[in-house]
Amino acid sequence: MPSERTEVQVRPGVEADLEALTALYNHYVRETAITFDTAIFTPEERRPWLLSHPVDGPHRLMVATGTNSQEILGYATSSPYRQKPAYATSVETTVYVAPHAGRRGVGSLLYEALFEALSGEDLHRAYAGIAQPNEASGRLHERFGFQHIGTYREVGRKFGRYWDVAWYEKPLR
Repeated sequence: MPSERTEVQVRPGVEADLEALTALYNHYVRETAITFDTAIFTPEERRPWLLSHPVDGPHRLMVATGTNSQEILGYATSSPYRQKPAYATSVETTVYVAPHAGRRGVGSLLYEALFEALSGEDLHRAYAGIAQPNEASGRLHERFGFQHIGTYREVGRKFGRYWDVAWYEKPLR
């Protein structure tokens, strides 16, 4: 019998995914402090985000789907770390997995595909900010070679309280 992990396909994100990706992200906006966005998005509001992740280059969007259902199970991105030109060889990465798809290896498959896609790019470092507490995300990032480099204390306020963000770094060459 195949494992649940083999029932997942990872591919670049496309415009047809926009509605499902927006719904997945909005879950995290509404229900968690994993993102510091506080208002949900419409697909049209998220379109610039999707279009900022082409199928090539250093800023990618990888989508995990069920091989039978094509339901979006999660996504991973690499985005500009900061806007100033000297930061061009650094990216910020993130992974979002559908709540019902956790603990199936989806996040690992997404990061495997993302870092493989980035391997030929002129990139030096990847960074990830993880709102705390989030042990599962910390473990995922450490499995992929990220090291904890520091924590911003009480840097974001959501749901009436302050949240810390742990920062992780990974060499890409």
